[in-house]
Amino acid sequence: MKALIEKWFKLWYEGNYENLPLAEDFSHTSPFGTIEGKETYLDLVRENEDKFLGYTFTIHDSLFGEDSACVRYTGSQGEEFSLDVSEWYYAEKGLIKSIVSYYHIGEIREERQLD
Repeated sequence: MKALIEKWFKLWYEGNYENLPLAEDFSHTSPFGTIEGKETYLDLVRENEDKFLGYTFTIHDSLFGEDSACVRYTGSQGEEFSLDVSEWYYAEKGLIKSIVSYYHIGEIREERQLD
């Protein structure tokens, strides 16, 4: 699983997302919702390359199981944008079948702010 995740990050760093090791029935769940299907996911990336490409990654922690992994990292795009992310990866037959991502996507609602 470790080699599969290393490949994932390497391909993203290179901007080579067309060759990501994704299962045809891949799903990606994030604070924005769930994207179902490899082609649907790749179409989204193609249409939004400016938001998906050009990142460097700082890996803070990682845990690897036989068919699952969790990675906590900071993705930085230029000097203006960075995002702290924790992601769970689930694999099947050597391909990534699903990812569940956790990150903050905006301002904290007033009623949820601490006093």
